[in-house]
Amino acid sequence: MAMAALRREGRRVLLSSTPSPAAAMAARSPAAAHQEIAPLGARSVSTQVVRTRMKSVRNIQKITKAMKMVAASKLRAVQIRTENSRGLWQPFTALLGDVPSVDVKKNVIVAITSDKGLCGGINSTSVKVSKALHKLTSGPEKESKYVILGEKGKVQLIRDSKDNIEMTVSELQKNPINYTQIAVLADDILKNVEYDALRVVFNKFHSVISFKPTMTTILSPEVMEKESESGKVGDLDSYEIEGGETKSEILQNLTEFQFSCVMYNAALENACSELGARMSAMDSSSRNAGEMLDRLTLTYNRTRQASITTELIEIISGASALEG
Repeated sequence: MAMAALRREGRRVLLSSTPSPAAAMAARSPAAAHQEIAPLGARSVSTQVVRTRMKSVRNIQKITKAMKMVAASKLRAVQIRTENSRGLWQPFTALLGDVPSVDVKKNVIVAITSDKGLCGGINSTSVKVSKALHKLTSGPEKESKYVILGEKGKVQLIRDSKDNIEMTVSELQKNPINYTQIAVLADDILKNVEYDALRVVFNKFHSVISFKPTMTTILSPEVMEKESESGKVGDLDSYEIEGGETKSEILQNLTEFQFSCVMYNAALENACSELGARMSAMDSSSRNAGEMLDRLTLTYNRTRQASITTELIEIISGASALEG
């Protein structure tokens, strides 16, 4: 009733003034009448705001549905390549072992993240694991550095660990991941970074809604030889060596090949987890947008009905006043 009184007072102000002929012509047009009356009628403005909000939410829902379909179309092909790549690094684990608890002076944490967002919490999970690992491997006589793959990991780690970042790589997934690309990248890391142990952190794909933070450790040839002598890793002396190469040369070649294979599988596992997480996130966003549209539609209908009811009451009241 307060809004109706406000509108009546506004009409009295408009009618009490003596407009010019041009103003009278403009006032007869529906657009001009709407522009003059709408600011005074809060219900009309509210309806327009709700309608604009509904249009925005509907557009966002179209985008999230399209992103889900794109992620689903890419996921199957990447998943097949990921499952095939697991056979590359598993023989190395059986031969050389994986010793995550090894205590060395120079640790390099290779954090694999994505370049794009809107994929759930896979990037924040990798960053959290990397930070915890950095804290465990740091000390008075120890050195721990980061090698970051992916723009999202770089943005998060550069805030408080800028001095510890040794190398960053972006746009790794701009083209489909292949072994040649990863082998060149792995060779570049080995040439530019001094290490005793490389710790690769990535998200291992299990299903569309499930991924597990995983760490794989690659030791340098010198540390590998020491650990082999102590019996903590596989013993190469039990194998027959052909070609006249020494044990150190073989360990050097094995370490380089192991790192490139682990990196290849880790990049594919993380890419597969990213697509699965994006599918799940976009599906949830589409459902949330649908629920919001339902609530906005109900609000719009109620507001519109209230506005119509108010107009009818005003007309009936005016007619009754004239008759009386």
